[in-house]
This record gives sequence, structure tokens and C-alpha cells, in this order.
Amino acid sequence: MTRPPMRGPAGGPGGRPPGRPGAGGGRPGGGRPRGRFAPRRRVCSFCVDHVKYIDYKNVEQIRRYISDRAKIEPRRRTGVCAKHQRVLRTAIQRARHLALVPFVAYHHGSSGTRN
Repeated sequence: MTRPPMRGPAGGPGGRPPGRPGAGGGRPGGGRPRGRFAPRRRVCSFCVDHVKYIDYKNVEQIRRYISDRAKIEPRRRTGVCAKHQRVLRTAIQRARHLALVPFVAYHHGSSGTRN
């Protein structure tokens, strides 16, 4: 005797309905809605302002793209395009070499000596 193929509770193999994984069950917008509002696509602020050159001496502008631990923020967080992220990284590195921007975050509790 042959056994019928095993099917999960939803009818598809392994219990999942047939179709693309993560497709949102046939919803027109795609995956599940996250939160209250639909996610808005971020636009690169440098592209909007038609910036050709990011000045490494403009510390106020550069500090917006550095975390509190003095790390360069990723593109997914800042919304900068790939082209301007590369230019921004170079500007941050230049500012770090001239001590305009810190390499590491200042740690208040350390005395500077090692035991």
C-alpha cells in the first residue's frame, strides 16, 4: 500500500500554503503591514540638495551621520544613497585624522591606565 503525501494543516507541504515565502499571503502590498503606517521610502538628503562635495570641515553636518559611540551610521538608518555614503565615509575619515571628529567615544569612567 502506498501512503498519500503528508500535508500540514494549511494544505501545502510542511504546513505552509503554496506560494512564495514571505509574500504576505497574496496581499497586494506584499508582506505584513508593520506598525500603524505604511513605511515611507527615505530619500538621500545629499541628492535632494544636489551636493557635489561633502566638506570634511563641516563638523555639524558630519556629526549627524555618526553614532554616540563615534561609529559611522549605516545607510539603512540614515537614508543616504550608496554614492553619497562612500563620499561621506571619506569625509568622516578626513575629519577624524584632523581630530575634528573622534575615532572612539569618550568614556567617562576610565582613568586611562591599564591594570
